[in-house]
Amino acid sequence: MSPAAARELLAQSPVSPTAISHPAMNMNMPGSVKLPVGPAPKQIPPVTLASYVTPLAIPPVIRPAKDSGPVPIHIRPFRHQAHRDLPPATMWGYNGMWPGPTFEVRKGQPISIKWTNQLPKKHLLPLDYTIHGEGQDVPQVRTVTHVHGARVMPDSDGYPDAWVTSDGRKGTVRAADPCQYPNEQAATTLWYHDHALGITRLNVYAGLAGFYLIRDAQEDSLNLPRGDYEIPLMIQDRSFRTDGALLYPPAANGTHPVWMQEFFGNAICINGKAAPYLEVEPRKYRFRMVNASNARFYHFTMSLADNSGKPTGRPADAPPFIQIGTDGGLLPAPLKMHYLIFSPGERFDIVIDFSQHKGAFIALTNDAPAPYARGGEVVPSDVMLFKVVKPLVGTDTSSVPETLAPFTPLNAADAVRERVLALTEMDRASDGYTMIGLLDKKHWDDPISEDPKAGSTEIWSFANTTGDVHPMHLHLVQFQVLNRQPFDTLAYMQTGKLTFTGNPMRPESNERPAWKDTVKTYAGYVTRVIARFDLPENAAAKPGDEFRYVWHCHVLEHEDNEMMRPYKIVA
Repeated sequence: MSPAAARELLAQSPVSPTAISHPAMNMNMPGSVKLPVGPAPKQIPPVTLASYVTPLAIPPVIRPAKDSGPVPIHIRPFRHQAHRDLPPATMWGYNGMWPGPTFEVRKGQPISIKWTNQLPKKHLLPLDYTIHGEGQDVPQVRTVTHVHGARVMPDSDGYPDAWVTSDGRKGTVRAADPCQYPNEQAATTLWYHDHALGITRLNVYAGLAGFYLIRDAQEDSLNLPRGDYEIPLMIQDRSFRTDGALLYPPAANGTHPVWMQEFFGNAICINGKAAPYLEVEPRKYRFRMVNASNARFYHFTMSLADNSGKPTGRPADAPPFIQIGTDGGLLPAPLKMHYLIFSPGERFDIVIDFSQHKGAFIALTNDAPAPYARGGEVVPSDVMLFKVVKPLVGTDTSSVPETLAPFTPLNAADAVRERVLALTEMDRASDGYTMIGLLDKKHWDDPISEDPKAGSTEIWSFANTTGDVHPMHLHLVQFQVLNRQPFDTLAYMQTGKLTFTGNPMRPESNERPAWKDTVKTYAGYVTRVIARFDLPENAAAKPGDEFRYVWHCHVLEHEDNEMMRPYKIVA
């Protein structure tokens, strides 16, 4: 569907929000116009897989040496076995693996990466030519890699129009080749993934994602678990056919021929393995976690379990999650919790102490509704089983100190402006199925309206008028969450004015204080974040120069259907 056709539909479709029950004041916005759709495609049921019978895999690590030249990364097809009971099947991966190799770099040590597309010309998954950017005027298979959370120049940021193909065709924006990563940031957990316009959901689902870790002296000084006791966990839900192939079915009776409003798989994969187990020693471990799912939110708890993984106790009886970091790096102090609420794109850096549970089995489970938090779709509960059965190799001398890293909060009084940015969807009147979502009521190709000055501080207030919880992600910058406040969505849609229906709410416990680049924006709430829009240190900016980045919802199906906008920083 072209932007012009979508605008016409939006103009014809009156908004009639209808409240639903959870959470707070979720809102639907049904429209009155139906898009033409063909007969419902035949749905192939996914295979049901046994839990906790496949060992966790840990991606190999790339540690680039100083001044060693570009790191070659080949994006290519390969054969992958996601579960003990499945045969290997074709996927796409960075250096032919899912997840891709983990980068470990040092703060202040720049590296360059040459991302090379070696994929076939025909896509692995079904395309929908009615989605903007996914039309028949562009190649089926194109890639551009974004290091999520990295402070880089625009030509190395993975701009959605900067795609390339295996035969050398390029998008309308040129990317650096190789891409340059200055690594000026504090120690943190980043990740990289494909970001091609209109097909991000498909390319990431096919396997294009991996970890990117930055380390620094502050982290080194903390004596946290390391080496074999520091493990990355990339969490992605998937569905599989009986032959082991990925299953990403076309939407049944959707508002587009193929596109679905959110994808929810029936198996939760960790590091490319479905519901795996990990044997651990009775000691502390550090886990670097990223929710790399297309659309699924998670509510994680841990419980003591029997040897099959069936929970037998309460979360309070299991070791807590000791959170030490988030999207932008280490927290000022550790935070103990017995649950994690985890949206797509977010990261959690946690320590789990198994020392008091020798011989035990501990199940990591999920019960978050899908879509979050309305429900209605499949919710696989089994995530991962920790088996505390390995003998302790020496004394555990690691620790979690009371103080982790210095933190300087941004001052709202320093903000030069506040931007109120509407999150909207147009839904089908008959069943509420989404047709299209917009940010600030604009399409991807509309003129840029967000244009902060370089070095300035701004407040961005996301006014969520929809019934979904949207994880909003800003490229380049890390921000701090200020508050959330309920508002009258109907009045806002009709008048453009915010009428609040309650007092501001403090950020969630692991958001205060914390550096974030992805934030949950709850339905019926204004979520305020504050950011300083600094350019990378290597930017040779002259007055008036413009540097283009993007902001978007990190539900990939939403991002691919217009919930993404460019913004520019003006020097």
